[in-house]
Amino acid sequence: MESVPPLRSLAPTGADRDAYDDLLTSTRGLQRDQRAQRDFWFMTLPLEAKDDVLFELEVLLKSAACFANPRNHPGPPRRSPVVAQDFRQPMMLVRDGLHRAVDLQRQLLGTRDRALVFQRYLETVIPEDSTRTRLVRTGETQSTPEESLVALRTSVSSIIEIVEGTLRAPRVPFRLFYSVLATLQRDIGRNVFFNPLTALEFRPEFDRIKNRQVIELIRSVPGEEAHRLVALTFLSLFRMLRYLRLLERGLIAPRRRGYAGRTHLVLSVLRSDARALSDYLRRRSGSLLADSFERDLFRVPAGDLAHRAAHLRASGHRLLGVKSALEGIAGNLRLEMRRAFHHDLPPPDTSTSDADLRDAVQIAVGNLRPAIRGAILFLGKALGVSLEDDGVFDDEAARRETSERLRRDIWMFAQIVRAFSSKAQHTSSEDRWAPVYNFQFVREFLAYFRAMGYPLLRASDYPRFDTFMYAMSRLEDTDLVDPTRLEDAIDECMAFHGFLLQLFDDISRRDVLDGVPFDRRAAAATLKLYLGD
Repeated sequence: MESVPPLRSLAPTGADRDAYDDLLTSTRGLQRDQRAQRDFWFMTLPLEAKDDVLFELEVLLKSAACFANPRNHPGPPRRSPVVAQDFRQPMMLVRDGLHRAVDLQRQLLGTRDRALVFQRYLETVIPEDSTRTRLVRTGETQSTPEESLVALRTSVSSIIEIVEGTLRAPRVPFRLFYSVLATLQRDIGRNVFFNPLTALEFRPEFDRIKNRQVIELIRSVPGEEAHRLVALTFLSLFRMLRYLRLLERGLIAPRRRGYAGRTHLVLSVLRSDARALSDYLRRRSGSLLADSFERDLFRVPAGDLAHRAAHLRASGHRLLGVKSALEGIAGNLRLEMRRAFHHDLPPPDTSTSDADLRDAVQIAVGNLRPAIRGAILFLGKALGVSLEDDGVFDDEAARRETSERLRRDIWMFAQIVRAFSSKAQHTSSEDRWAPVYNFQFVREFLAYFRAMGYPLLRASDYPRFDTFMYAMSRLEDTDLVDPTRLEDAIDECMAFHGFLLQLFDDISRRDVLDGVPFDRRAAAATLKLYLGD
């Protein structure tokens, strides 16, 4: 059960609109004058590091939807139904995270927060109902961002009081846990200027991509749907990197009360956004790109078809490459998030100490960050641009981290390719009497290939790329595998295995990995986790 509201329509609003700018300004659904008001409020806000403060606040607000869904909680999948679980510990995390949200709202409101606190005090001591009602309604108008922030501050403070009351019970059932957060969701959803609940929504205050080459690459993608899908993917991946930086700031911040609550709420938003992007790319990218190509094709006059056939064929192949790249990112993202949330991070209903949670978060961030950075570099490579050479992540530590991760992935997929080739050779030699057979291991290999192998093919400029892809596509044509096709796939996999081993040696000789030994045991343990899922 997914609590995050569905994505707003991602259809282009006009051929003259730039998808990147449109996603930054329109996914939240603010009207033009409201966007101008919010931009002016933010620009004139006299607060240091105001973009970090506002970003953290909106992430915590979004967690009202994301943390309400147990699928976004870390920890291995539960066998017991959700209605049989006790959510008292997660409710305590909600309380601590909302206290942090109130602190951030107080920073944004400045001196106006003291007036709000006094007003809330008057609401409780004035005996006349009519006067109390007028006081309450003064906090409901939202014609400016400041008034919206006041209304939000009032809602969050009231929810904290409700949470404190529920925590007096020895047990908190799921329906009570969900109802409390649903009430907060409703208030946030009604907020005019601060409503970040929509899945995959972006804001220009903190989502603008700073690298010029990435912006030019997004805008160079032909076709409305391809352009928009690429822009959505780049913006989402950079947003996830910002979630990780937010988690890292919690690691180095002064030890304060509520670290676990803030951390779990941020993690739930990361998991929700990653799932939303992965599902959207996996389920919709193919049909959207096909529809876009069909529209372009039908715009061509019949008399020009022969003349433009080569161009249309090239455009179709390019869109197939974009589709494969996006689906590869979706598969890899699902794999990485599942590994981090199922194995690296503790569930929220355990009494994990802050020190242990910090260690777990540090490990998870260390695994996820190079994976997301690698996805960004891979998408650029799939579109024909080497972003690594331009220094998208231009610090030495980032280049070393990305290279270490690439070396590990090469080694892991080389083991998968070798195991597949060995299994396929053994099965093929035994099954002499059957012209076709349903091989489960073939489907498993293809799933790992889409998530791990395809990015490596693209990133490494494999010289037999087209031949390898053709052999893989022939295995996907049907559930019944032709032995001849399987033999061709075995040959291509053996050639690719040799290439991967050479590539592993080449990556190991990079300057950034000088003196950094390869931890084969850790890589094998990671591979076991991936295969175990």
